[in-house]
Amino acid sequence: MNAREEILGRIRTALGPDRPAVPDVARSYRTSDDRPTTELLDVLTDRLEDYQATVVRCAPPDAAEAVAGALGTALGEHSPADVVVAPGVPAGWRPDGVAEDDGRPAVALAGFAASVTGVSVAIAETGTLVLDGSPLCGRRALSLLPDCLVCVVEAAQVVGSVPEGLARLDPPAPLTMISGPSATSDIELQRVEGVHGPRTLVVVLIS
Repeated sequence: MNAREEILGRIRTALGPDRPAVPDVARSYRTSDDRPTTELLDVLTDRLEDYQATVVRCAPPDAAEAVAGALGTALGEHSPADVVVAPGVPAGWRPDGVAEDDGRPAVALAGFAASVTGVSVAIAETGTLVLDGSPLCGRRALSLLPDCLVCVVEAAQVVGSVPEGLARLDPPAPLTMISGPSATSDIELQRVEGVHGPRTLVVVLIS
């Protein structure tokens, strides 16, 4: 018997009918958060701003105006054609004249100054936005290649803790977890932004 056959034999034995039952994992950590939504929104805002993100809060009818204002603040002089949105972003969130991601080669997304997406869930305690590759969130490249990312978050998508957030997600989905702008301090402990993704993160929080 060679090494390959020995390894495959052990795998077959481990997967056979006599394999021991996998014990239940003890999960004594907190899995729910009873804080009111208004408090969770304040916590999420505080965490995001601590991570150097910009948070703009608005009412539902003002979402497109808030997104346009956030883009103007982040980019200064810009054309709507410089902004690409995820295909599932509602019309009520889109400023006039923006382009929709139509599946063009991912490298072409780097030519846009900013992108606009929704989120699957937002976790208040960690200030984390989770994108899942759905039409609302867009493909992963959309949130990584343009230099500015604007994420629109609805109050109902905000949960308190990580276990609550994970419970809302589809595990096989291509999840992207975002906590502030892309940054690293690997070199001489000097913070450098935009190394692995957008330098600027703006969150439009609809409540």
